[in-house]
Amino acid sequence: MIKLRTFLILTFTSFVILLTAVLGILLSNRSAENLQNEIGQSLSSIAYQMSDKLDNFMWSRTGEVEILAAMAALEQNVGISETQKLLTQLKASFPSFSWVGFMNNQGDVLAATDGILVGTNISERPVFKEGIKGKFIGDVHEGVLLSKLLPNPSGEPLQFVDISLPVTGKDGKTIGVLAAHLSWEWSKEVQRTILEPQKDHIQDLELFIISKKDSTVLLGPQNMVGEKLDIDSVKRGQSGENDWKIEKWPDGKSYLTGYAYGDGYLNYEGLGWTVLVRQPEEIAFSSMEDMIQNFFLTGFIASIIFAIIGSILAETISRPIRGITSAADRLRSGGNVTLPEYKGFKEIHSLSTSLRSLVESLSRSESALGDMKLLAEQDQLTGLPNRIALERYLENTIEQLDPHSETLAFMYIDLDGFKKVNDTLGHQVGDLLLQKVAQRLLEVTKAGNITVRLGGDEFLLILRSSKTDSYQLARETAEEIIDLINKPYIVDLNHVSIGCSIGAAFYPMHDQNVGNIIRIADECLYRSKQSGKNRVTFYEETNQ
Repeated sequence: MIKLRTFLILTFTSFVILLTAVLGILLSNRSAENLQNEIGQSLSSIAYQMSDKLDNFMWSRTGEVEILAAMAALEQNVGISETQKLLTQLKASFPSFSWVGFMNNQGDVLAATDGILVGTNISERPVFKEGIKGKFIGDVHEGVLLSKLLPNPSGEPLQFVDISLPVTGKDGKTIGVLAAHLSWEWSKEVQRTILEPQKDHIQDLELFIISKKDSTVLLGPQNMVGEKLDIDSVKRGQSGENDWKIEKWPDGKSYLTGYAYGDGYLNYEGLGWTVLVRQPEEIAFSSMEDMIQNFFLTGFIASIIFAIIGSILAETISRPIRGITSAADRLRSGGNVTLPEYKGFKEIHSLSTSLRSLVESLSRSESALGDMKLLAEQDQLTGLPNRIALERYLENTIEQLDPHSETLAFMYIDLDGFKKVNDTLGHQVGDLLLQKVAQRLLEVTKAGNITVRLGGDEFLLILRSSKTDSYQLARETAEEIIDLINKPYIVDLNHVSIGCSIGAAFYPMHDQNVGNIIRIADECLYRSKQSGKNRVTFYEETNQ
């Protein structure tokens, strides 16, 4: 017959291992999926930010070329010297333009930055052949003529993105073509601005830009640039998806890959670039693996401790063991059970409290993992701060605020006509419209202020300023917001127009409780709606 000492040693050891395994599996399975999805979404978000910045940059540069083409100096064949000055000024203002030139209808370069290619006929180049027909934006390519004429300290092949469009005279006839070569080096600067803030908390990130035409790598690690990348993430991205997946790459390694598709910006249709952000799978999910390992390490240590206690106190702890084992069985079955605490003997009391501490520690770990989602301070749809971020902002700002000389303007914003867009064009268009509205609100959000999405089509902008000019600054900001929101939108190829109503109140002048201030601003918003919408109402105005 087995000895009680041996039996208790085996029982204690098996019990603690089983308890740790059951709790570890329950906690890890419940939290691993959520944690994995959060990590994947963070990479997808980075890819989307890169894609959005690329399209925004190309939209800006295209608009600059269009403005230049419309200038009177380009409409006169005799104004070549003035045209030369304008081109030189454009390049000086925007160094990303490597070369800008003006050609006549026969393809002869009449004026160009730094005089490069002046007098040369480039009628057979795509930048002229396509530009004479209409606006042309060409994908990344190596320069043929310019590579020999432009400075190139690195010695690497120069790559460009082309923009060209016809120039028309006052009679409406085409008098030439304005063409620009954008250096592809600007994409690396955009990449740096995206990845640099992530280095401290996300390791070994790599970013890729993939062409739509042949799925080649336009930007990425040096050894992969120019290579075709045939993986599922590229195909999904090119189909218009923005998501993430775990995928094996051509090097045989498995990576967590976030992907986003560049579908253009406003009237810029985009070149269909797919942006990938990858991180080695073992690094991406290392925190989750550490969590599981800690669970089982804690259980292993506890099993040794309790086995020693069992061998010494065999005769005196048989009854408490039965009670603890019974509670553990109920806990494993899913019951809400607290392990009993035995106070008859000091040693038994120590054992029971240690087990309680173990269960409570594992439960706190589960609670902490659940809180990770609550720490996300960004609205998933618009990218604006959410209510959690708002609370943190108010805690920090109010603590630093001098109530005698400073004030906070709470501006409650609600979109006019948004429900009609949702009802007629669908929720997908409504979501895209909210994203564009968020981008415009960020344009008026200065450092030290915050714009928050409260939910639906409601937003809150908090403006910190001195008391002396708080009202004037708030009114100017509100009018700027109304003007921005009223500008038309192109959403999923639909022309959309909306407005917005605003209610404003000041902290601490109108109330020292920020919750009350928000309610007051909401009431002022209601007054704006009643007064005809598309306007701002201040608390002072409601009391006149």
